[in-house]
Amino acid sequence: MTSSRATAPDPTTPGLDPAVAARLKRGADGLFPAIAQQYDTGEVLMLGWMDDEALHRTLTTGRCTYWSRSRQEYWVKGDTSGHAQYVKSVALDCDADTVLVKVDQVGAACHTGARTCFDEDVLAAATPAGASSPTHPSQ
Repeated sequence: MTSSRATAPDPTTPGLDPAVAARLKRGADGLFPAIAQQYDTGEVLMLGWMDDEALHRTLTTGRCTYWSRSRQEYWVKGDTSGHAQYVKSVALDCDADTVLVKVDQVGAACHTGARTCFDEDVLAAATPAGASSPTHPSQ
């Protein structure tokens, strides 16, 4: 499904709640990052891109809709792969420039077939001097 995007919602047509749209901070291309996280385990699954319309579709259908920067079209996660994301909650971050979508992921989240996009290239990180554990003290 190909569709054009607008960087600001048209108040004369149904769409994203104007109060939410007014808070969102978007890039020059009208997009903002959307992090998908497994709702019950906290596993970070993937990062996609949304605009106002993609967020509206995500909130109203219960399925994650993203904007494909390469194909220049909306896509619903799982429509072609069968690996759907069923929305449990959506939250704006403190700066309103990123959304966190907690989902129930069916199958792989990554286009490579992996469960998550973040499990293949784990980078080595130094442990700060005096740190007894690689985790944050509040965790």
